[in-house]
Amino acid sequence: MKSKGITVRPIQTIDGGREVNEVFLDDVQVPVANLVGEENKGWDYAKFLLGNERTGIARVGVSKERIRRIRELAAKVESGGKPVLEDQGFREKLAAVEIELKALELTQLRVVADENKHGKGKPNPASSVLKIKGSEIQQTTTELLMEVIGPFAAPFDEHGDDGSNEAMDWTAQIAPSYFNNRKVSIYGGSNDSSSPRTRGPSTPQRSWFTKGACDYWIPAFAGMTAEDS
Repeated sequence: MKSKGITVRPIQTIDGGREVNEVFLDDVQVPVANLVGEENKGWDYAKFLLGNERTGIARVGVSKERIRRIRELAAKVESGGKPVLEDQGFREKLAAVEIELKALELTQLRVVADENKHGKGKPNPASSVLKIKGSEIQQTTTELLMEVIGPFAAPFDEHGDDGSNEAMDWTAQIAPSYFNNRKVSIYGGSNDSSSPRTRGPSTPQRSWFTKGACDYWIPAFAGMTAEDS
């Protein structure tokens, strides 16, 4: 990363973090001694690595734990004189994301089970599905957490009018997490560029995520090859 022509520019996230970067390669020359794999195969290797990265970005376990937390807090926090969890609209949104997450989990299991069907070193085209839907679910769950805590998401201002702080201790990281998770739809291949809605006419037609049913996604990818990913 210290080679001539490599420029790293930090991207400050909306929560103030700096863990995301842009990397520019301008006429970078790599010594033959540093060659990894075969010459002119770099993009093939990149696609393989990106496929694995996208599979990991799904983060099914993280979303499961966050949903458990949502239920726990929504049962305690009241709005309009009753727990948030008893609100019909909120329950519908929570149920919808749980269905989506179950579909994502089953798709991830299918990707793992089918690993040997696509040939050694070739990415599974469904890895894009995992990344896109996984990042959307992560963002949705942080939004639901924000909905649960409502005004308590506002940061504590010790110089406020009366010097009081009504926020509970457990609310401190919810807003920063919400803002930080806006990045997950960008890294690993942005959702806009990975989405079939933005691909060219030569790309095979495929259904999109409109139902969230567990058996709805995979048939939409029938006949795709690794090159389509």
